[in-house]
Amino acid sequence: MTGTNVVMKGSAGRSVGAVVAGLVAVFALSLGTDQLFHALDVYPPWGEPMFEAGLLALATSYRLVFNVAGSWLTARLAPRNPMKHALILGGIGVVLSGLGAVGAAMMEPRLGPMWYPVLLVITALPCSWLGGWLFVRRRPA
Repeated sequence: MTGTNVVMKGSAGRSVGAVVAGLVAVFALSLGTDQLFHALDVYPPWGEPMFEAGLLALATSYRLVFNVAGSWLTARLAPRNPMKHALILGGIGVVLSGLGAVGAAMMEPRLGPMWYPVLLVITALPCSWLGGWLFVRRRPA
């Protein structure tokens, strides 16, 4: 009985760690790339509006890739049920992106068009599914 409890606690800790690792990877990659583009004057300075569709498409493209990569990492680190872990990360992404969209809607003046934060909410789960699927399909049977 005691051995089973230890295994379950260890597995739960690894599950949480897998999801947190994916989340940290997505944040670090996204914010690091944002910072790089701000430093290179590709993006306007922090806090200034960005309405140019090309720049928003650039930001969207790497965020999609990073979300897939973070979900792949989560699936890779999951002790079992890798797809479930990737989708949990996606659910967290929906909630966090949703909070960001609400915050963006409440800001005056707007820092950009509303389609951008809404798109991040809409794509969170598909990106997580894709990251989990990419891991699961490459895993030896």
